[in-house]
Amino acid sequence: MSAPSRPLRSHQRSLSELVGALARGEATGITDILAAVTPGGGKSLLPVIAASKLIAAGLVDRVVWIVPRDSLRLQAEEAFADPAWRAALGHALSVRAADNSPDPSRGLAGYVTTYQAVAASPALHLSEMRRHRTLLVVDEVHHLPAIADGEAGSEAAAWSSALLPLFREASVRLLLSGTLERADGRRILWLPYRTEGGAPVPDIEAPGWAVIGYSRAEALAEKAVLPVNFGALDGEASWLEGGRTSGQARVGPHRLSGSGPSATTRPALFTALRTGFARDLLREAFFATRRVRAERRRKRGLSPTEAVRGLGKLLVVAPDQASAQSYHAMIQAWMPEEQARRDVRIATSAEADAHAALAAFRLTPEPAVLVTVAMAYEGLDAPEVAVVAALTHIRSRPWLEQMIARATRVDPHAGDYADQHALVFHPDDPLFAQFRARIETEQATATRPRKRPTGAASPEPRPLARETDEGIVPLESNALGLRYAMLRPGPSVAMARPEAQREAGQPGTDAGPVPPSRVERALRARVAAMVTAQAVEDEAELRLPRGASLAHRYNAVLKRLFNNKSRAAMTAEELEAALAWLERNRLQDHLHLLDGDSRYEWSVRRRWAGVERRPG
Repeated sequence: MSAPSRPLRSHQRSLSELVGALARGEATGITDILAAVTPGGGKSLLPVIAASKLIAAGLVDRVVWIVPRDSLRLQAEEAFADPAWRAALGHALSVRAADNSPDPSRGLAGYVTTYQAVAASPALHLSEMRRHRTLLVVDEVHHLPAIADGEAGSEAAAWSSALLPLFREASVRLLLSGTLERADGRRILWLPYRTEGGAPVPDIEAPGWAVIGYSRAEALAEKAVLPVNFGALDGEASWLEGGRTSGQARVGPHRLSGSGPSATTRPALFTALRTGFARDLLREAFFATRRVRAERRRKRGLSPTEAVRGLGKLLVVAPDQASAQSYHAMIQAWMPEEQARRDVRIATSAEADAHAALAAFRLTPEPAVLVTVAMAYEGLDAPEVAVVAALTHIRSRPWLEQMIARATRVDPHAGDYADQHALVFHPDDPLFAQFRARIETEQATATRPRKRPTGAASPEPRPLARETDEGIVPLESNALGLRYAMLRPGPSVAMARPEAQREAGQPGTDAGPVPPSRVERALRARVAAMVTAQAVEDEAELRLPRGASLAHRYNAVLKRLFNNKSRAAMTAEELEAALAWLERNRLQDHLHLLDGDSRYEWSVRRRWAGVERRPG
């Protein structure tokens, strides 16, 4: 076989050697393969490598590939159909993106489906697994909580319950993930664990398992991912306290940045993402993308109107669908009308053509700008993304890592590796700074500060005011200064987060064993914080009676969802279940549970942007 035109990366070679040994009968006893691959490192080729060798050897008959979102099904099909890899690997296999119709493979080598589809029709997929020896591929397996840790009724727990019989029935399992941790700190379905320092960590030496890792450091050394430039934009924001439409006190202006999170960090961020600051950050990202595209056109001798691949694209990640619509309109207003229609698309779950927009953004020279909320954050294979506008309020590390990875893929159409880099613009809030600090600490790397652009202000942070229990009504915000820093990624597979151990009072710190009551208090505090955070984010969308508190109502909803048990009466296990539920669900979607209770009368109003301007 001739050498591949795109050489295999080290983790891909490792998997190829492993399944080759399985095919030859030299690696007996291995039935589970875990590939922990840094986002952007190239996971999508691993199922093709495994299936081509195992099916050719007669060890399995079919491959079933399960992904967390519908948009990833088509990318999985493309991975098997890629002509270069077909030639390099010497395979002729095809799989189809299947729904829950009978005979999902339709005579092909297998099919690709989603967690949601399996949960909706588990018997269909289990029947397919029992009829054929199957290589089961589970993409982004960290989305699945272990059944013992899952709580009844949550979407993630339903996925785990539906997929577990498929795990048991499969002949060989290939589990893929960019992280070995869940945002809620819980165990991942099917993975073996051992106790280290009193905390559970994945057991990479468990019998029957083979683990293949690929860190950022390895990916960077092999030039498989790009280094990241961060553009941190500071600003200040003002808002009204509570949900009342009159008689409110104006809060602020308060700075986004600070030495650490404070009572005003999230309200300021919430406001900034929906007012003038968002426009300022979008403009920075938009014009940075224009500069990248213009420079690449100049180097290639292209005219301003030629539509070719490899010029660089902009991905805008919004906090919600209303903001996404607003950002979409802003960007289109900065361009000639005809060009705006061609170059700027939006992909949210509310858009009928969202999947077509995603496909066009990935596979064609135009559009050059995509605005989305969450559809494109994980698994989007669009190497032409050169700039990301991170206008999202989410600050969980796995989520942010996945978002940043959209820009760290090497674009084969963009020229030399040395001429490419990822550029991520984000609010300069301390929560994002903590995310970056964790990565830098774990990777033993440091950012290299760049000179502040001329004219960018850098006033000292002001004292921050107390946050009230009421929600906020965003008024205004503006940008103050932009600073750049380079982060060259290093090792990324973290087995346990030190800060999570400290928060939960787990052993591994100097504190020693923790009394159960202290663990319960810490869990109650985390539940309260998550309820309050959802209330702050949602309160701008509701018109409340004077003095009402959405957090109070959300607490009542949570109580009803958990057998009318208050947090004070919950066991540690029940509190953990509540945390996991809050991680995956919105309390706003369950306010109907309060219908008929006069204590919680309320009325939905339109988003604040469409309501008459309030006095400030």
